[in-house]
Amino acid sequence: MTAQPIHPHDPERVPRNAEGIAAALTGERRMEFYRELLGAAPEEAEGVLRRWWCEAMLDTDPAGDRLTAAALDGTLATTAVADIVRRRREAGLPVE
Repeated sequence: MTAQPIHPHDPERVPRNAEGIAAALTGERRMEFYRELLGAAPEEAEGVLRRWWCEAMLDTDPAGDRLTAAALDGTLATTAVADIVRRRREAGLPVE
């Protein structure tokens, strides 16, 4: 199964490397990223980069403040998992 972003970024806001991630983060979050990456074992480094890339993408999302406020206010639009499963089945897509 493949997944496509809902709103693709071309070029991506945050390059998928340590330099790009660090540049997108600010202050304490950047230091936290570096501490975690430098403390990671080689087999853990990829997971650290992936997690922090996601954090950096969220931090640089132009709609981020609006989405955060809506989530905290309880007004963020949601979709039930059952609805997603049903739509995937109707589309002939795998559901696992």
